[in-house]
Amino acid sequence: MILDLFRLNGKVAVVTGANTGLGQGFCVAFAEAGATVIGVARRSCAETAAKVEAVGGTFFEVLIDLSTPDASKTVANACKKLTGRVDILVNNAGIIHREDAVNVTEASWDLVTNLNEKLVFFLSQAMTNEFFIPHGGGKIINIASMLSFQGGIRVPSYTASKSAVMGLTKALANEWASLNINVNAIAPGYMATNNTTALRHDSDRNDAILCRIPAGRWGTSDDLMGAAVFLASDASSYVNGFTLAVDGGWLAILFFLEDRCTAGLFAYHRFHKVNIFLFCKYRFVVIHKLFCSYSTAL
Repeated sequence: MILDLFRLNGKVAVVTGANTGLGQGFCVAFAEAGATVIGVARRSCAETAAKVEAVGGTFFEVLIDLSTPDASKTVANACKKLTGRVDILVNNAGIIHREDAVNVTEASWDLVTNLNEKLVFFLSQAMTNEFFIPHGGGKIINIASMLSFQGGIRVPSYTASKSAVMGLTKALANEWASLNINVNAIAPGYMATNNTTALRHDSDRNDAILCRIPAGRWGTSDDLMGAAVFLASDASSYVNGFTLAVDGGWLAILFFLEDRCTAGLFAYHRFHKVNIFLFCKYRFVVIHKLFCSYSTAL
């Protein structure tokens, strides 16, 4: 049966940033699909554990500050003691600092990129060496962002780290696909989480964002459950290096505008016989302004 491909019975899933928000939603989704879940977080995962157990799942907790040296090895060792195996890793933990680029400090930059980018690589490496290669395969799901595709405003370190996550997803997929290890990513759109509380409470920015989402609403952790289970299951066994946007259509409307802009300028070029170099210049300027106007919503 086709639905059997989506079942995670007998699998062990590790989710970082599991105490709240999207990470908590991933834990519940995997438990509902039949997996044992190990939640990794700096703070207590008691609420997550209760939700997992409420759907009949088994939950273990690893409390650790993931920004500390050798955190990846510590997590891998803890998982080995708890379950003896790991089949699925979700690199969900992350932070965001909002600051004008001219004022970002090196310490702030390192804090964001170390957790959002460096940890993704080294935790994936640790799990691959300890579990995935010895057991003949595994699933890695990295959490990217809309800012893996566009620049944003006042979040340079976050944008850099999430762009790196999408690139790293492709790089690891290229190396590990032959080992039966699927590395993919999910890029959530605008989600109602702790990271977006300030945006949602600012009525002007909230309205500016909502009017640009075709679905007309903020996303929730429930919206990501299906995508996560798909990428964690055998149903995605031939999917490698892909970043799946779950965004209510945010990127679709951006690319639609780019297509319409190009078509309109091309028609103008043909009618007025504009020099091709000027055509390319005008196209770049118009598209740049469109993307900048959308990025200001961030």
